[in-house]
This record gives sequence, C-alpha cells and structure tokens, in this order.
Amino acid sequence: MTRIFDEDLDAAFGTRAIHAGQRPDLLSGAIMTPIYTTSTYVQEGLGKNKGYEYARGKNPTREALERNVAALEGGTHGFAFSSGMGCLTSLMMLFKAGDHIVCGENVYGGTYRLFDKILKNFGMEFTFVDSRDPNRVADACRKNTAALLMETPTNPLMRITDLTAVDAIAKKANALFIVDNTFATPFFQRPFDHGADIVYHSSTKYLNGHSDMVGGICVVRDDSLAERIQFILNASGAVPGPFDAWLVLRGTKTLHLRMPRHDENGRRISKWLADKLGAENVIYPGLESHPQHALAKKQMKGFGGMISVLTGSRENAAKVLGKVRVFSLAESLGGVESLISHPASMTHASVEPERRAQLGIAEDLVRLSCGVEDADDLLADLEQAFA
Repeated sequence: MTRIFDEDLDAAFGTRAIHAGQRPDLLSGAIMTPIYTTSTYVQEGLGKNKGYEYARGKNPTREALERNVAALEGGTHGFAFSSGMGCLTSLMMLFKAGDHIVCGENVYGGTYRLFDKILKNFGMEFTFVDSRDPNRVADACRKNTAALLMETPTNPLMRITDLTAVDAIAKKANALFIVDNTFATPFFQRPFDHGADIVYHSSTKYLNGHSDMVGGICVVRDDSLAERIQFILNASGAVPGPFDAWLVLRGTKTLHLRMPRHDENGRRISKWLADKLGAENVIYPGLESHPQHALAKKQMKGFGGMISVLTGSRENAAKVLGKVRVFSLAESLGGVESLISHPASMTHASVEPERRAQLGIAEDLVRLSCGVEDADDLLADLEQAFA
C-alpha cells in the first residue's frame, strides 16, 4: 500500500520537505509530481468538474508546491505567484485606499519601490520605521493601520525584528502581521510561531535554491483570509507556470540539506572577514559583534549565508567585485552558487540616494550570498579579492 503524505504530516522538517503536500500520481504512481501543462480542464457536465476549471485559478503542480511550503512554514494554506513582487502586490490587494501600513524601513528595494512609487498613488498610506525598536513600530500605528509588514533579517543590513513584540503591537492595533521570511526560510525561522498572520517569500531564492526560475509564495493559517487571497490570485492572475512551480518543489526537497551548508559557510566566512577587516565592518547576525545577535539567536535556529561588508569606499567595492572568481557578480541570492552584489546600484538602486545614505546602504557596501561550495575555495577567492 502506498502511503500518502498530507500537508499536515506530523514529521520532522526533512521528511515534510520531501513528502508533505505531494501524492503519487493516481494514473501511473509516479513519485514525482507531474508537470500539468494545461490551460483548461474538461468538465464532466454542466456545473460538474474534478475541482479544476481554468489553470489561472488552480493547477495540480502548483497546488503540490503550495501544500508543501505551507507545511514547512507551519501554515494551512499556500498560494504561489509568478514572482516575489507579484506575491506582495497581490497581498496588498487585501487593502484599500485610506488604509495605512507600517513597514520596516530597511526592506528589499523592490518592496519600497512598490509602496512609495506605485501604491501611494492609489491612496494607500505607508510609514517606514526602524523595526529594530518595537516602540517605533507601535508609535507609527494609527487608527487606520491595517497591516504591519516586517522583513527579518533585512536586506541588505541584516537587521532583526523582534517578531513576538511586533505581533503584540499588531494585535493591539487590530492589524494583520505580515512577515517576509525570504532570508531565513522556514528552516531557520517560523514566523507563525511568533504570531504572524501571513508569511511570504521570494521563492526565487532559497526555496528554489538553484537560480533557474522566478516566483513568490505566501502562507496563511486563517481560512477566511485564505479565501480572500485565493480570490485575489484568481482575479489578478499573477500565477506561476507549472514548470516554475515544479522547479521550486524540486528545490524544497533539499532545503534541509542546503540551509545548514549555507549557514556553515556564512559563519566561517563572516568570522574570516571580521578578523581581516574588523568586526565593525562585517554585518552578519551570527557574529557576537552584531548588535542584535542575542535576538537573532533567540528566534532563529541558524543565521544563513547572507553577509554584508563595508569595504571603505566605492572604489574598494568595485575592485573586490571585479576580482572575485568563485563568487559571481549578480543580483539575487539563495542559490547553490555564491553571489556578490553592490546593493546601492543593484537591489536598492530604486531607493533615493539620500534615503540609502540615511539607512546606511553606503556606496562601499557589498553583499555576499554564500553558496554551498567548499568553504576553503570561497575563502581563497575572498583572500585574493580583498588583498
């Protein structure tokens, strides 16, 4: 008898990563979820179907991914999108003109761009705060505050938000608590355990882990909230193709194997950089010199592979970026290969220069995404690049 693993499978993370939400193909018994490349579904009769009508609304490959990531996050409903920004844009459709959202100030540049350059034009209101201090988050709340959105660790300054404290603020304000868990992944951080209402990811990054697709996904626990998001997903249509969904599903099967290696390399490389450049110039939550190391240690099981480094000048940054050979100069993160980038001109180029300076996203800042290569090779590459 073939065992079917449901999304609520009571098992360890690695077992859920491989099995949760996936069922052997009923036709052939295929162990891997088939890629259903269909735009529509034949119906049995008027008003009678097998649960599928049109692929924008539902696709079996996409559903397997959604169930899988929901199980990993500890949620009950997952929704896959065509990109991380497509996911966030769709989530913002939960709100309306006049609604106010409190957002961490050091979020991904695309998040700030969406809020400040687009959604403000539709009457939504945003306040960006230093979310390291829960009091600032609380002070920013108004009568019309509908949501608190936090990214932790932040991109690229690796700031940590106290999730439990912000959840208490959200509940007092009767606002939804939304968490971008892209950097930490459910392997290292479970925002639902701290009260989050919605957890979302750029699935392009660690969930996929192989830099071969673009996608986004969100997870919720509340049934009524899930119904609203499903309606928005179908109505707005920012859905991924079945092959992209399958690529993420393939990636989550090894998430529990990849993340410890990212973490191991991140810890070792950050220590080496701190010894060479000075701890004050290396930003990594796993270093004791990080001002929020204790909080990161409390709410995360590991620190991952993301490191930011102050090189002293834009010229120094350019030299390092031009000399690396194992690290590749490219946007994105979370793949098996190591990447290096310049946030001020890449991921956060859409943020005004004066705002970048105010936040601390300086021209000399470089960001490392440590992959899963041999750490000695990565260190040798950095040695010659920083020489």
